[in-house]
Amino acid sequence: MKKAALLATIALVITVVLMNARSASTGYKVGDVVQDFKLKNVDGKMVSLADKPDVKGYIIAFTCNTCPVAKAYEGRIMALNEQFAAKGYPVVAIQANDAERSPGDSYTAMQQRAKAKNYAFPYLYDESQAVARTFGATNTPHMFVVKRDGAQFKVAYIGAIDNNHYDVATADKKYVESAVNELLEGKAVTTPSARAVGCGIKWKDA
Repeated sequence: MKKAALLATIALVITVVLMNARSASTGYKVGDVVQDFKLKNVDGKMVSLADKPDVKGYIIAFTCNTCPVAKAYEGRIMALNEQFAAKGYPVVAIQANDAERSPGDSYTAMQQRAKAKNYAFPYLYDESQAVARTFGATNTPHMFVVKRDGAQFKVAYIGAIDNNHYDVATADKKYVESAVNELLEGKAVTTPSARAVGCGIKWKDA
């Protein structure tokens, strides 16, 4: 009985690893054109990248309510929006955890979180998880900076916000901030990717 339970656990772990690996391997790479999406915001309205024709790009954050690392980075995501929205790079946050596996990430809980924290950016619910899979998001938080190229958006940065999720004051590599500043200056992004650190996205059962 114990052996059967152990084998079942190992099979579950392998499945989760393969699902995460599949998402990562089939997601966007730097330079790829992003397929637009339309997801429901916490205010009930549908939001897409095409809604703001005047933006230069977006800082897209796959995040959630419940992951301790996502919570540690929440203030930094809000600060990124404060710093860059007026310069043409607003934040769009997306919650993709399966709410059945993580009730604290339900749509209602998202609404409560956004209200309590006074989010000044959309907090979108990727209920089907299709957008997270298309992007190749695996963690919360997992950041994507996309730059406008005509009518399209291209991926310019993928990965972590910075190199210290414990303490923003001691983070000496602020990947997203540097990437957006370089894009605003018309430069190539020096560090176009950095390993995202955080909780694995809780996928729906296959």
